[in-house]
Amino acid sequence: MSARAEDRFALADLAALYMRALDRLDEALLAAQFWPDARCEYGIFSGGPADFAAFCMAALEDHARNHHLIGQHLVDFAGADEAFGEVYYQAWHRSFDAQGAPRDLFIAGRYLDRYERRGGIWKIAYRAELVDWLRDDPASDAMLARAPFLIGARKPDDPLYRREAMRA
Repeated sequence: MSARAEDRFALADLAALYMRALDRLDEALLAAQFWPDARCEYGIFSGGPADFAAFCMAALEDHARNHHLIGQHLVDFAGADEAFGEVYYQAWHRSFDAQGAPRDLFIAGRYLDRYERRGGIWKIAYRAELVDWLRDDPASDAMLARAPFLIGARKPDDPLYRREAMRA
């Protein structure tokens, strides 16, 4: 595999781990995708990665579940240790209205990134979130309560963190 292909895989992993951290409410994992001196610009938040990760955990803790999906991930390398990216995303959030009724909030857009490789490791040095559309609808998945589906959870309760059970 070429070095550039390995770089692309490393950047794709950053995007996937970022989404995992949001869905599993893993604050340390979220912050770890950024360089400590990175800048995060989200409209509703502007600052560094540690504060951003804490902001996200507080914003998502009242949700029952979250599900983030990555679409196209385009990367433009600007030398050996810098790259720029555009990552399309869709996010679903199970939230609740003022009366406690479940709501489905869908948000879609793109992340505009600048990545840096330091000491052989790629991380996000700058990220801006652009929102292209959103919907906020009454929840419509009552069937989940009646069917024997396995439901994802947050860290440490999600099956992802119980690898021994996958070996059985």
